[in-house]
This record gives sequence, structure tokens and C-alpha cells, in this order.
Amino acid sequence: MDRALYVALSGATQTLRAQAANNHNLANASTTGFKAELVVADALQVGGEGFGSRVNARSLDAGIDSRAGTLLSTGRELDVALGADDWLAVQAADGREAYTRAGELQVDADGLLRTRGGQEVLGEGGPIQIPPNSQLSIGSDGSVSVIPLEQTGGTAVTVGRLKIVSAAPTQLTRAGDNLYFAREGVPPLEASGSAKVVAGALESSNVNIAESMVTMIELARNFELQTRAMKSADENAQQAASLLRMK
Repeated sequence: MDRALYVALSGATQTLRAQAANNHNLANASTTGFKAELVVADALQVGGEGFGSRVNARSLDAGIDSRAGTLLSTGRELDVALGADDWLAVQAADGREAYTRAGELQVDADGLLRTRGGQEVLGEGGPIQIPPNSQLSIGSDGSVSVIPLEQTGGTAVTVGRLKIVSAAPTQLTRAGDNLYFAREGVPPLEASGSAKVVAGALESSNVNIAESMVTMIELARNFELQTRAMKSADENAQQAASLLRMK
């Protein structure tokens, strides 16, 4: 009886984990450049004596949903959207190089180009510094150009180029704050020479709200069935114990 209880318990535990991932996706349905987290279930064979059909459930991290979000035109000069499998390199709080598709950029009081989350945007030679200017623009190749304040001719000067890398979702691991790190064992990601940037636009989250709501209902029903199985296993154990006491 206890084995049935543990099998149902493992299923309920993994269902809760899948529900947490699904809820996290729903909470970020409006987050720029967010990629949905994928979770799959697997059967884990129970060792030891007994029938080979005894299995426990476990959830596996299936990585990142690679589907592109919708391209939204903003007209803002510092908003950028990237092509499929392209990622913008930024500097995380711990100093490591991280990657994001959230292209809402801004210039801080010190002239550093940053994401909306505050991370420094990396160029091919380090953080990009923006001098005082009367106009700033980002080209389709990721080049950052300005017209300096002291320049009267109006000629744009390139001050840096966004470091954009190409990486499959399987090469990255989620780090929170809409950031990703290269997985352990993955060679250092180099700047892509073929990356295309769409300025004045942002990529929406790729979370399908209707699909996620259906998944939430399915997981809730699965959890209910698993808790019922746990209750049935407990009731059977109590009845068996009662029969033993009658002897």
C-alpha cells in the first residue's frame, strides 16, 4: 500500500513543479522577449524487489520554447528586436556575460548603454559608452551611431556595435530576470557577423495565454486525481491494519 502512496506522491510533486513553471510563463506573458519554459514528465523505474511496472514520476527541464514572439513596432530609437536564435550580450550582476532578447535599451546618467533591467549592454570591445549627442540610432547590423553635440555638420559617428551572438535554446540555461547563461561545456559564444537588428521594434513574449490556461486546468485536475490516489492508498492501508488487529 505504501508503494502506491509513494508513486501517487511523486506524481503530485512533479505536477506542482510543472504548474509552477506554467504559472511563471503566464506571469511573463507581457514581458518583452520572454521565452516560455518547457517541462516534460518522465517515468523513473523503481529499483529493488517487486514488479517491473512500479515507477515514479519526475519532471525534466526541456529547455526554452524557441518560438519567436510577435514583432511590435514602437518607433523608439533605442528599441531593438533580433532575428531567430540571436541574443543580445549583456553583463550580469556577477560580471559574467549573459544573453537576452529584451531589447528595451536606455542610456544612463554616465553614458552607458543598458537594458531596462539595468544590465550593461556589451559591444564587441566591452560595455558601450554613449557620448553626449543630439541624435542616436542603431543600424540593422547592430552599429550604434550618434551625432555629437559639438559637431555642427550633422555627420553620424559610430561609437560601438552591439554584441549579438547566435545560440540554439539548448545551448542556454535560464538565469532569471529574463537573462540566460551559456550551459556548462558550451564553447564561448562569439559575435555573429550575420545578425540582423530591427530598430524601433520589440519582440513580445512567446507565451500562448490560452494554451497556458488550458495547461493550468489540466495540471490542476491531474493533481486532484493524484491526491485522490494517495487518499485511497491511505484508506486501504488503514483497512488492512484493521483486519490484522481483528486476528
